[in-house]
Amino acid sequence: MITHIRGRLVEKTPTDVVIECNGVGYFINISLHTFSQISSSESIKLYTHLQVREDAHILYGFSGVAEREIFRLLLSVSGIGASIARTMLSSLSPDQVTDAISSEDVATIQSVKGIGSKTAQRVILDLKDKILKIYGLSGISVNSSNTNKNEALSALETLGFARKQIEKVCDKIVIENPEASVETIIKQALKNL
Repeated sequence: MITHIRGRLVEKTPTDVVIECNGVGYFINISLHTFSQISSSESIKLYTHLQVREDAHILYGFSGVAEREIFRLLLSVSGIGASIARTMLSSLSPDQVTDAISSEDVATIQSVKGIGSKTAQRVILDLKDKILKIYGLSGISVNSSNTNKNEALSALETLGFARKQIEKVCDKIVIENPEASVETIIKQALKNL
């Protein structure tokens, strides 16, 4: 899986970019939110999601990890494909998407082109618990500590620890030190496991 691409921005349109990395030009589909975040500087880094289909390998790029995670959560919902997920992230910011899902705002989700009332309800039903779990119950803003916690959880899971066990430990660490880096969270979790 290609997790990110750093290189020289060759082309930029509201729907896609071309990034040259070591002599290879990567065509990457983007949302309008990511388009608005990309500066006109030559050097660029995008977090990516690679979709492998029978007839194509398609790269989707995001300005931040949080937007990519929301995109992946949306893909997990039956009836939502990559184009609708990208349209949702073009119509709404990642914060608006998480707020709408967590507050069960069907109208906001349904305002996205291609999403009807049943699909909007399914998005809320399927993702509300995941959104609240990932972004916390107190505030739904996507911040670095949640990203750091998620990266630490992934690393610890890769090391063979049980997800439920490490989630409790990592939650406690993040509550005590909201600005903890990924390395700090992992080190403290390993001491407590």
